[in-house]
Formats: sequence, C-alpha cells, structure tokens
Amino acid sequence: MPLSATTVLSAEESPEMSFMLLNSRRPSSSTRAQSYGWRRGLLQIAAAALCSAALVAGARTAADAFLPVKIVALGDSLTAGYGLPEKDGFVPSLQAALAVKGMAVEMTNAGVSGDTAADGLARLDWSVPAGTDAVIVELGANDMLRGLDPSATRDALDTILQRLSRRHIAILLCGMRAAPNLGPDYGRAFDRIYPDLADKYSVLLYPFFLDGVAANLGLTQSDGMHPNATGVGVIVERILPKVQELVARVRNQRPS
Repeated sequence: MPLSATTVLSAEESPEMSFMLLNSRRPSSSTRAQSYGWRRGLLQIAAAALCSAALVAGARTAADAFLPVKIVALGDSLTAGYGLPEKDGFVPSLQAALAVKGMAVEMTNAGVSGDTAADGLARLDWSVPAGTDAVIVELGANDMLRGLDPSATRDALDTILQRLSRRHIAILLCGMRAAPNLGPDYGRAFDRIYPDLADKYSVLLYPFFLDGVAANLGLTQSDGMHPNATGVGVIVERILPKVQELVARVRNQRPS
C-alpha cells in the first residue's frame, strides 16, 4: 500500500525492514540448550583427540628410550679382530660385556686391517650409515707404524670427528701412542693428536687403546703387536666404563 508521512510499517510487513525482525528475535531456551550441547560435544571431541595424540607421542617417546643404542666401531686391525676367531675379537667381546651390564646395544664391526686414519675417512660415509647413534673411533696405529706425518693423521681424524659431530653422533675417540724408536719429536707431535681433538670436539677420550696390553708378550699374538683373546679381554675390561658413558650420552640425548 502507498506510504503516507504518518504511515509506519512493522518489520513483519516490510521486507526491507526484515533484518530488524531477525535481529530482534531471541532464541528460545531450548534452542540455546541445543546450541550449547553441540558446542560442548565438539569441545569434548577435540579434547579427546588431543589426549590421544599426547598418549601416542608419550608411548613413542617411552619406546625410543628403550631402543638399542647402535654403535659402529670404526678402526683398523685392532678393531677388526685380526688373527682371532670372530667371537674373540674386540667388537663381539665388547658387546657381550655390555650385555652382562644389562645394556641394550647393537654393535657393528667397521674395522679394516691396515687402514690409516685417511683410509678410515675415505670410507666414513658408508661405514657409518644413517641411524647410527655412536661411533668408537680407533685409528692412527698404522700411521704411526709407517712413520707418516702426524699432521696428516691429525687432519684426517679432525675431519672424521667434524663430520660425525655434524650428524649429531656421539663419539668415543681411542688414542694411540708412538713407539719410542720414532724419536721424542715425533712422539710428542703424535701423542697430542688425541687429547687435542677430544677437547676440540668435546668427545669422550680413551687415552690409549692398548693400555695394559702393549709390550706384554703374554697378551699379544706372535707378532708382538696384536692382542690375543686374553689381551682383548683386558682391553674390553678397561675401556668398558668409557663405552658405558658413551651409551649414557646417547640415551640422555633421546627425548624423555
């Protein structure tokens, strides 16, 4: 109908004013209750999903804490078990000693007889595969026996430690000592390699791999250099606390 100056239409009568009707109507108590119940249901579903995710994450973290620590022993003939039955070599003997201590460890023997520090560096990537937690580095004895420049040995070991550290792999560096017949200058330069690098990279150091065995004919093979089975037992007994510390470092770095 035509509008006069005094005509006023209600919102129900005028489509243009229908927004007033929509805004002015309040939901009934039953509608509000239904809306609240719907929202509460969504919140409960979301809370349950979050709890489930937290439980799954917690279960994974707990499982990770008990996974075996994977250790690679990167070395030369002293690591490889030269001249010995496999079961009597350094790596199997060390793993057995750790098992007696109740430590879940999987060890890989990456020892190659005759290797120098540079040789170990050349095969580092494939000798230490992805998923490795820790490495025992035992290299340098052949460098010393061949009278190689200690600076070359230092550079190769430095690069090995640098690359392993970048991969966030825990390291136990095993030292070696120069034979006296090489002279005092050579001995000083060579012997400082291991403590210097251990300090530089903040890694564990076992000062002398052949401690208690070197020059003891009752603990070495006929060549007077490589340990026999009894000699390996001495090495394992003496290095064991450091390896336990290495395993502890790995476990402490895992999520708790």
